[in-house]
Amino acid sequence: MIAHISAAELAVWIEDADELAIIDSREAGIYGEGHLFLAVNAPFSRLEAELPRLVPRRDTRLVLIAEPGLQQAVHARAQALGYTELRLLDGGSAAWEALGYALFKGVNLPSKTFAELVEHAFHTPALEPDEFLALRASGRRVVVLDPRTRAEYDAFHVPGAVSAPGAEIVQRFDDLVPDADTLVVVSCAGRTRGIVGAQALINAGVGGSVHALAGGTQAWRLAGHDLDRDTRARDYTASEWAGLRAAERAEKLARDYGIARIGPADLAEWRADPERTTYVFDVRQPEERGTPVSGLIAAEGGQLVQALDAWVGTWKARLILVDSAPGLRAVVTAHWLAQQGWQVAVHIGTPPPFKVKAPTVGTTAVPLTLAAFRDRISDGATLLFAGSSANWQGGHPAGAIWVNRSRPSGIPAAGNGGVVVLGDAPERDLLAADLARAGVDAAVFSGDWREAGLQVETEPLPEATRIDHLFWLHDRHSGNLAASRAYLDWELALPEAVKAAGPVFLRPGPPSPQQ
Repeated sequence: MIAHISAAELAVWIEDADELAIIDSREAGIYGEGHLFLAVNAPFSRLEAELPRLVPRRDTRLVLIAEPGLQQAVHARAQALGYTELRLLDGGSAAWEALGYALFKGVNLPSKTFAELVEHAFHTPALEPDEFLALRASGRRVVVLDPRTRAEYDAFHVPGAVSAPGAEIVQRFDDLVPDADTLVVVSCAGRTRGIVGAQALINAGVGGSVHALAGGTQAWRLAGHDLDRDTRARDYTASEWAGLRAAERAEKLARDYGIARIGPADLAEWRADPERTTYVFDVRQPEERGTPVSGLIAAEGGQLVQALDAWVGTWKARLILVDSAPGLRAVVTAHWLAQQGWQVAVHIGTPPPFKVKAPTVGTTAVPLTLAAFRDRISDGATLLFAGSSANWQGGHPAGAIWVNRSRPSGIPAAGNGGVVVLGDAPERDLLAADLARAGVDAAVFSGDWREAGLQVETEPLPEATRIDHLFWLHDRHSGNLAASRAYLDWELALPEAVKAAGPVFLRPGPPSPQQ
């Protein structure tokens, strides 16, 4: 039996006190064109890999949104993973919209909207690109800080910018900014991390003149200016002075925003609670983490603030942020997450390992050696490429057919040598498992298909076929200025649009006197 829930009932669940996961299983390109504000994307093509990671507690109330014709398959796969409190949303997203609530384009909606609300609540200062350039040309001492990940910075950034990923922008401030007379400008690729980074500096009490670069690198390009590309970020070693100031700022932010610090005993108690979900994040930089610790999720603090739903699928869960002393990066991140409505605490030092139930994403399809793969090709096997359409566009095997698990009607019949599925894990393995369950002679080749002598083709897919790709979101960094303008307009419209979202938990701003 498949249990269902109405849109009206879901609205009540969102506002009660119990944990809730709303998982939209449509492919990213479809999800990104219109979804519930609080729906987290776990595409059916990757479902068994994504769902346990996003919703780790198997008895969480879990509402599934699926395309017509795929509801039974999505429900069956979630049930096979051990989820016991499953509901399908009657009528899907359209039923939510019929209730009078809006559907939203794009991704990471709660985090993106939060940044726009932060700007409204705190009146975060911002400079347009030409204003900034005029100040720099006037001889004003300027430091541009880029809070994106190091890899993003390396790809492109505003000329002269210095990499300070995520909450590192506060941690490193006293080493990067020479004095209070320096104009500090925070630039990301759009608006979110620029606003949050600039306001984090202000909230931490750094003093001086701090502004976001309005529109980031996209507005920079729209204003006709070039970016620096393929320039690697410099390594950073903290000075003793910066460390002392970081400790002071951690204390200030924790006090001002009521951020709790917990020790090993409390952390263990939270994790052991069978009735609550606790996510434990390591917000340190990759080079600091050392050997991975079971149950500890690596995620830079700034990334959590701007895209939390990439890691967290359970609303009203608890979050613990792990950092090294003095914990400033965790506190900076926590003070934002608390304003997003999360119960959050900081833990100093690496916690002990915690056993996590790993997702089962294997396949009963036959794994092939290179020699066996060549034999299958000789026998006339049908070759399917089940990876992302972006990877297909970059080069695919001659004679193969791109397929997506969410479009089973597009999967051709097996040839004389059966079916061999190529591409990326987990899409490749999950599709092969479906075929094997259906009685198809399916095999998987996970090696380099070029070694089998297959030629490389680059024939593109029709845009309508690429249901896993949201064009207007991704094309903005590839020189498409119209896409950049559309993206910035989308972000600017979020504060007004969220009024029609239905129940949400975003309340940015300084804490009230009662707190």
